[in-house]
Amino acid sequence: MIVDALLAAGSVPRPGDPLYPYTQGRPKALLEFAGRPMIQHVLDALNGATTIRSIVAVGLTPETDRAVATLSSARPLSFLPNHGSLVDNLAAAAAWARELPDPPTHLLATSSDIPLLTAPIVDWNVNTSLETDHDAYYNLVPKAVMEARFPGVRRTYFKLRDGVFCGGDLNLLSLRVLNSYNPAWRRIIDARKNAFAQARLVGFDVLWRAVLGVLSLEWAQENIGKRLGVRGRALICPHAEAGMDVDRPDHVAVVTRALAARA
Repeated sequence: MIVDALLAAGSVPRPGDPLYPYTQGRPKALLEFAGRPMIQHVLDALNGATTIRSIVAVGLTPETDRAVATLSSARPLSFLPNHGSLVDNLAAAAAWARELPDPPTHLLATSSDIPLLTAPIVDWNVNTSLETDHDAYYNLVPKAVMEARFPGVRRTYFKLRDGVFCGGDLNLLSLRVLNSYNPAWRRIIDARKNAFAQARLVGFDVLWRAVLGVLSLEWAQENIGKRLGVRGRALICPHAEAGMDVDRPDHVAVVTRALAARA
């Protein structure tokens, strides 16, 4: 198995966004923590992981901001421009990977706004995922794990029959499922801006079970996977740092304190 990392870095907070006073029109990934851009902390974690071969950052180029040229990486680091949306950036990274002389078998998609990420967490995610042969692996962080590590932190949680979770920002994707000719991939892209199309895509019964709080991970994985033609697996992540992305000023304060304590 060959795993390359896809680092999503295309977000630019606009006026009205809670982080705009901090970024002032610059990319969110370049927001500084402990004297370094946020994305550099994530790069350090990816570089320290034994499971990652190379890294491609999508949404930033040295031409868009001078600070990009100061980023450092011991592993091969490539840049792709912003293609307009997260889905389109993912498709661009997949196309980039397929053109490599030795294409990876998987891409580990992570965001640039989880500066508390560490190399052991990256390795845990990849190694745990590859214990099985699925098309896509996504992280769920239990609310209890988040509250124990970051008491009082405000996240967006959702309730399943298995517990209460928030999403983690590490998702391992098989390159075969990212092929632009994959019917499921095309349907997902076509439905990305249409809530009704998304509901039809996964099934209204799934949404109804979610509303009632009786949706289980096992049932959802089996039924949604069959409908999309994609075999997915959820990982219950024991690492709160994977879900501690920076979206609001209170998150900035939490991460700043955590990095100071770590130092």
